[in-house]
Amino acid sequence: MIDPAAIPALATRPIVEVKSVSKTYAGGIEALSGISLDFPEGRLTTLLGPSGCGKTTLLKIIAGLIPASGGQVFVDGREVKGPGPERAFVFQDFALMPWASVIRNVAFGLELRGVAHSEREAIAERQIARVGLKGFERKYPHELSGGMRQRVGLARALAVDAKVVLMDEPFSAVDEQTRRKFQEELLELVANEGKSFIFVTHSIEEAVYVSDRIALLSRRPSRVSAIIEPKIVRGGDPEKIRRNSAYLDVVEDIWQQLKHYLD
Repeated sequence: MIDPAAIPALATRPIVEVKSVSKTYAGGIEALSGISLDFPEGRLTTLLGPSGCGKTTLLKIIAGLIPASGGQVFVDGREVKGPGPERAFVFQDFALMPWASVIRNVAFGLELRGVAHSEREAIAERQIARVGLKGFERKYPHELSGGMRQRVGLARALAVDAKVVLMDEPFSAVDEQTRRKFQEELLELVANEGKSFIFVTHSIEEAVYVSDRIALLSRRPSRVSAIIEPKIVRGGDPEKIRRNSAYLDVVEDIWQQLKHYLD
């Protein structure tokens, strides 16, 4: 078992601070219980835990999409009272407007902010090209593959230039080859953008591969059971990294911590 107190904190200030957050749904279902957790600026932190432990609930509370039952969340020093321009959300199910073109979907957040039509289309076009969809600006979601639709969702989040990007199992609906490609592209974004990413996944292997920091959550009512910093040396052949003993040891250690929640 990894002791959270034994792991040195990343040398960067927290961009998101979760303080004693709890969440109880109608019917008395307690999802989160007194969670306190900091998310370092400019890094990717993953929320990992057993199915149904409240990872997405915590992510949506940080996003301001649902209220906490108790506790507080601060983003860049300001208390979260609802959605805000400093946060962008990438949904698991893409959440695209089916009647709108790719460029309209990507520019939608800018449109809500009152950005002029020409400016928002220029920004959207840059982000569409960046995620590898140049030439698809006038296509509609039903004309795209699942992987392409997820790229549209990511481009939309990047277009608003939020400080914090929240990602709810964004790669779960794509095939394994596409998922691995997305993981590499995500690492490039983290390295080049200077943004802070909060990532939810069910995959231990994915969490270890992409994360600077992993917050391991217990089963419901969820608490933080460990903080893990994989310290994976990236670069070079991704498959060699996945076969590296340091990577495999962290994956196995997390599995040993998680599996007793499945008993």
